[in-house]
Amino acid sequence: MFYQPQDGHGLPHNPFKAIVSPRPIAWVSTQDANGHRNLAPYSFFNALADNPPQVMFASTGSKDDQAEGKDSLANIRATGVFCVNIVAEGMRDAMNVSSGGLAKEEDEFAKVGLEATQCDTIDCPRLIGAPASLECRMTQIITLQGENNFMTIGEVTGIHLRDDCIVDGIFDVTTYRPLSRLGYKDYAVVDNTFTLARPGT
Repeated sequence: MFYQPQDGHGLPHNPFKAIVSPRPIAWVSTQDANGHRNLAPYSFFNALADNPPQVMFASTGSKDDQAEGKDSLANIRATGVFCVNIVAEGMRDAMNVSSGGLAKEEDEFAKVGLEATQCDTIDCPRLIGAPASLECRMTQIITLQGENNFMTIGEVTGIHLRDDCIVDGIFDVTTYRPLSRLGYKDYAVVDNTFTLARPGT
């Protein structure tokens, strides 16, 4: 099969997201200029560099109560900061609930019954109990092709690691089984890892 996206795929559902998978999930916490907190998952997410550490996530679509894009984007534009919380398998139901289109003043932390605390290096909430949280200062917001497609890039200014996830000096993903996004309505967890050394190392 071959298709050009501009012509459509002819399948019952779009296969694009299923092809580019698994994708890590950024559970992005932000607050607006008035202190209203927001927590929303994004699966167009990844690390970009490690010195200095930088990450990106992309927001697609819009909300009726925002002039452009979604709440996370509006909040980052207003404050210049955000926090990426990593999603453990045990948090999947709360993550899913937080993906709903709540009004911009509604607090997803309260909605899903999760606790937040303030970040250390930025004025932003982070999720208590996350396996890891990345405090980020926005460096760029890039408008992508299409309607309401935006990529936010941030420099990581602080990193929180949950103590039980550090095993023999290594951040061990098998201790919390990170949730990843596949296509359609499908997800997966990382529960099987192996080590592979690059040639010459």
